[in-house]
Amino acid sequence: MNKYLKYLRPIRTKSEHKAALLVVERLFDAKPGTVEGRLVEILSLLIEKYEEDHFPIEAPTPIEAIKFRMEQMGWTNKDLAGILGGRNRVSEILNRKRDLSLRMIRMLNKKMGVPAESLIGA
Repeated sequence: MNKYLKYLRPIRTKSEHKAALLVVERLFDAKPGTVEGRLVEILSLLIEKYEEDHFPIEAPTPIEAIKFRMEQMGWTNKDLAGILGGRNRVSEILNRKRDLSLRMIRMLNKKMGVPAESLIGA
């Protein structure tokens, strides 16, 4: 077990990241509460921090969020027309020719469960 203790430090390089991933993979089935289980838990947190800092994931645009949710729900543009006010309006919105109104944002959030934060955009 002592051979793994050297990995319990902040991850700063690609090689340290790769090494930590290998240790977690090796000990992945460790039982929670054991030394190995706690090691996996701590290394996972260190890996997560490194990845957040080095591989940030940008938030989707409002249109990407709508299209993703439509795909999840198996919806077509026709299904969205009832929420946004007609097929032409859906086309304008999805083609970025018209912005979402506050009413549309509220309806998309309520009817589709798209988070309002994703619809407001940055």
